[in-house]
Amino acid sequence: MAELSTVARPYARAAFEYARDHKALERWSEWLNQLGRVVAVRDVQKLLSSPSLTTERKVALVVELAEVKVDDNAQRFLGTLGEKGRLTTLTSIAEQFERLRAEHDKRIDVTVVSAYDLDDKQQQKLAGALKKRLNREISITTQVEPKLIGGVILRAGDTVIDGSVRGRLNRLSEALTA
Repeated sequence: MAELSTVARPYARAAFEYARDHKALERWSEWLNQLGRVVAVRDVQKLLSSPSLTTERKVALVVELAEVKVDDNAQRFLGTLGEKGRLTTLTSIAEQFERLRAEHDKRIDVTVVSAYDLDDKQQQKLAGALKKRLNREISITTQVEPKLIGGVILRAGDTVIDGSVRGRLNRLSEALTA
């Protein structure tokens, strides 16, 4: 999987920079995500690996199956991917494009795992504190996991903050047995 993201990274960056510079982030985001969903389907991946189809036909099939209307620049981008045999990386390209866009827009998705349901007031208070600390717009998704006993676990990108009672007990146990 790391190899796929490594291959996709320069394409995602190029697409992002083009879309940003041409004020087309929303449009590129939409069609990249749709194209990425299409190439994630196993049957489509088999089609794309077929040597009997031309590059142009593969690109046309992906666009047709995604039911998106792409402009000339996007068509050239897809053509380049097709020529390099990289159409199957569109899912990873779309994911990396979205990360770049979130960074650009100064927003972050945060998953809050708690022992109990959080009410709206608690979510707003948490979002306010995170916005202040991370200096970003916050979008919260909540999950309930009763095994935490109490507290919360926050996941924001690669950052995980474990403030759960279960986590504290585990750390205490590790400290006592070390």
